[in-house]
Amino acid sequence: MKIDRLLAIVVMLLNRDKISAAELAEKFEVSVRTIYRDMDTINMSGIPIASSQGNNGGFHILDNYKINHRFLTLEDMISIVEALKNINGVLDDKNVEMAMEKIKSIIPHNKKSTFDLYFKQIFIDTLPWGFKKSEKENIKYRMIFRALKENRCISFNYRNSKGEYIFRRVEPVTLVFKGFSWYVFSFCTLRKDYRIFKLSRMDELEILNEEICKPRISYGEYAKTEMPQKVPVKILLKFSEKVRYRIQDYFDEDEITFLEDGSVMVNTEVVEDSWIYSMILSYGEYVEVLEPRHIRKIIKEKCKNIIDIYS
Repeated sequence: MKIDRLLAIVVMLLNRDKISAAELAEKFEVSVRTIYRDMDTINMSGIPIASSQGNNGGFHILDNYKINHRFLTLEDMISIVEALKNINGVLDDKNVEMAMEKIKSIIPHNKKSTFDLYFKQIFIDTLPWGFKKSEKENIKYRMIFRALKENRCISFNYRNSKGEYIFRRVEPVTLVFKGFSWYVFSFCTLRKDYRIFKLSRMDELEILNEEICKPRISYGEYAKTEMPQKVPVKILLKFSEKVRYRIQDYFDEDEITFLEDGSVMVNTEVVEDSWIYSMILSYGEYVEVLEPRHIRKIIKEKCKNIIDIYS
C-alpha cells in the first residue's frame, strides 16, 4: 500500500544521510519514476526533501528539519509495528506484513536489541478468555477489507435486533471494532441512509462488481452528528461480595461503595437497552437492582420467565 511505502521512506530518510532513487525502487519493488512521485508527495506533506546528483547523489531530508523535527522515535516504531501486527492478525494482508518488515528493517542497528525486547513485552488479544477466532468471521473481515480497498459494493443477508432476516446491498465505508465485536459502517441502498452492520449477523456475504462512486462521510463524522444519542439513566445496584472482583473490572472506582457486611453498592449511569438487562442477569443471584423501579420490575419479569423455562 502506498501509505506504508511513504511512511517507510520517511523513516529511512530520517535514519540515513542520503539514499538513491534506484535503491529505494529496488527495496520497495517499484519503478524509479514511482519513487520520484513519492518524493513529491512527501514534499507536499510538509517534509522538505532535497536531492543531489552524481555518484554519491540521492535524496535526503534537510538537516535543520531532521534536527528539530525527528518525530519517529524507537517507541514510535514499536507502536507502529505492534499496531500493524494486530491488524494483520485479523486481516492477514500481505501488504501489512510487508509494511511491518520494511519498518523493522530500517531500525538502527544499535537499537535492534531494545526494539526486540520491547516488542516481546506487548501483546494485544481482542478476544475474551476462552474464545477462539472463528475462521468464518476471519473470511468476512478479509472480504470486506478487500471490498474497501477495491471500492466495491457488498451484499449479504442480515438478521437485525428485531429478528428480521433481510437482504442488504451496501456501500462499505469503514470496518469498526467496538465492544469486542466487528462491524461495518456502510451506506445502505435499501434504507437510503447510513447503517452499522455486525459481521456475526451476516450470511452469504458477496463482493459485487459495482464500484462505489459517491463519496461518503466518515464513521467519525457519523458518530458525532448522525448517530442517535440515547439519554443514560441512573441505576443503583447492590452486589454480593462473591462477585467483587468482577465489579472492579467493569465499574469506575468513584461509582463503587464497599459496605461493612462485604456487599458492594454501585451507583452509575447506563444506556437502557437489552444489553444492560443481560449484563445484570449475568450476575445471577449476586445482584439486586434497587433503583429505578421500572428496571427492577423488568429484571423480575425476566427472572420469572427463566423459572418458567426450567419448571
